[in-house]
Amino acid sequence: MQDGKEIQQLKNRFHDLADKAFGQGCYTFTGFLGLAEQEVFWQEENSLRYAGFSLNGGFENADRVVVRFGNPEELGYEIPFPIVCIQVSPLARKFADYLSHRDFLGALMNLGIERSTVGDIKVKENQAYLFCLDSIAEFICANLEQVKHTHVKCSLAQTLEQIPEEEPVRKGIHVPSLRADALLARVYDLSREKSQALFRTGKVYISGRLCENPSRQVKCGETVNARGFGKFVLAGEPRETKKGRLALDIDLYL
Repeated sequence: MQDGKEIQQLKNRFHDLADKAFGQGCYTFTGFLGLAEQEVFWQEENSLRYAGFSLNGGFENADRVVVRFGNPEELGYEIPFPIVCIQVSPLARKFADYLSHRDFLGALMNLGIERSTVGDIKVKENQAYLFCLDSIAEFICANLEQVKHTHVKCSLAQTLEQIPEEEPVRKGIHVPSLRADALLARVYDLSREKSQALFRTGKVYISGRLCENPSRQVKCGETVNARGFGKFVLAGEPRETKKGRLALDIDLYL
């Protein structure tokens, strides 16, 4: 989402979907939106409210989400988001390669599908749980046969209980303040200069919104996502140390 033309096209798409939902009395959906695309949506938020909207990525705190336009109270009915979860497992675990998020995503993109049809991919013990639009699920299940050198099988996850919870690493840190750049520098062992550069280049999101202000104060429970590094959550209230610094607990998602 670097090009101004692409951003305008995305804005136009949001408004077209909102107009259709409002004018025809139906629900309309975007594809999966990444953080940068979500920021474009939030820029248009006020001018889209007339149609009603909600966001969902298939599970709580998903990074990639679908926007549904339509107001359930006015429409008098509700339909679910067109999102399903596919479990991808090695045929022979004993001989499987080590498979990462990048490996599964690369295998999906090699099928020639659009990135907007695929949401988050959660990987645990060489298995992937990938969220996608229901319109592409059958194609993925029929054609995703190999990840790296490992042959895999695909099946629809029947319940959310099958899907592993993200397990963050709890980490205690000391910082001079709750400034976002100070937290990033400490969590990812960066210089303050490199930390602030992430804000200048539009790579930091707090609670899903682009943050270009390095002095922004982070609140308890907020999620900080730095593209290229990962994300963390400020897990508890800060405690002042004898030296006047703040002791914090953060949940780090690797």
